[in-house]
Amino acid sequence: MPRLILGSTSRYRRELLTRLRIAFDVVAPEVDETPLAGEAPADLARRLALAKARAVAAQHPDAVVIGSDQVADLHGQPLGKPGDHARATAQLRAMRGQTVVFQTALSVVHAAQGFAQTALVPVQVRFRNLDDAEIEAYLQAEQPYDCAGSAKSEGLGIVLLDAITSDDPTALIGLPLIQTSRMLRAAGVKLL
Repeated sequence: MPRLILGSTSRYRRELLTRLRIAFDVVAPEVDETPLAGEAPADLARRLALAKARAVAAQHPDAVVIGSDQVADLHGQPLGKPGDHARATAQLRAMRGQTVVFQTALSVVHAAQGFAQTALVPVQVRFRNLDDAEIEAYLQAEQPYDCAGSAKSEGLGIVLLDAITSDDPTALIGLPLIQTSRMLRAAGVKLL
């Protein structure tokens, strides 16, 4: 079986991939994540997922490489990782009472075999109409500054939400494992 590499620095993606109980290495992709002018959030997520997988595959052509990216899409506007408290506060205020689509993209590349697949797994998230005190309490408790959209649904962030709609519940956390499994099998990785 070919070596498997997760081309990501995300601890969330690493934790998710361990659920498949297969050996993998982690290599940080060197990719500029700056959106292109006028680039839609879904297109940005797909482009970055493929760029990350290709960047790592160029260094390790015999490996099967997973690249992934997620962009929160608020009415066509991309929301990235806030990075700090002030930006997280602004994001949650903008999202209160709104439906946000978390555009989670996945690419699997095996350069030596000429294999490359990319898919988009969108997740619709309806936020409650949060008041400022709830936003502040949540941010103080969880500090989700490294998460697109400033909320962790797998943690306390679930109380911020009214509904989640998706074909793959792991996509919201950052790596859609159903689609990942499908692509890995197609690339020749035995999962069971």
